[in-house]
Amino acid sequence: MPVYTVHAPTANGGDIQATDGFLFVRDGFHFWAAILGVIWLAWHRLWIAMIGWIVLMTVVDVAMVQLRLGSTAIFFVDLLLALLLGFEASSLRRWSYSRRNWRQLDIIVADDLEAAERRFFERWGTRRAAGSGQPPVDRGAPPPVRDRSGQSFANPPPLPAGGIIGLFPEPGGQR
Repeated sequence: MPVYTVHAPTANGGDIQATDGFLFVRDGFHFWAAILGVIWLAWHRLWIAMIGWIVLMTVVDVAMVQLRLGSTAIFFVDLLLALLLGFEASSLRRWSYSRRNWRQLDIIVADDLEAAERRFFERWGTRRAAGSGQPPVDRGAPPPVRDRSGQSFANPPPLPAGGIIGLFPEPGGQR
């Protein structure tokens, strides 16, 4: 089953309740991104990724011509790069949305886009009816790290009185 991520705009005081602005991004291989890479990137307004893709393809092709590789080798390298774009197209879209201050609200597993929307909004309605008023999940911030002082998880919990964790209560005990 395909996996979809749900994104909402938050720039310029965007209202999280404006559900018509939500975007669903399907994870997985994108055939048209692999076949028509630059056109697909422009269609989805991934301008930085498109410029990077053009520069990458130009540099790789010029380098292979300078190394006097055959046209078959150049074709297969270009094919591998096109497959790479097809597999990473969803990640490029999510990266672009995060740069534009969009929040990832949820991850949905569904058969198609319509079922993903239905599942998401059923969850959304259930949580709003429960009175939380919060989006299902806010994954817009980076994960916490252990090095920051002042956070509750910065210091690990103390060891038990015996100093042993696991199935054997005493060092060298019966096994």
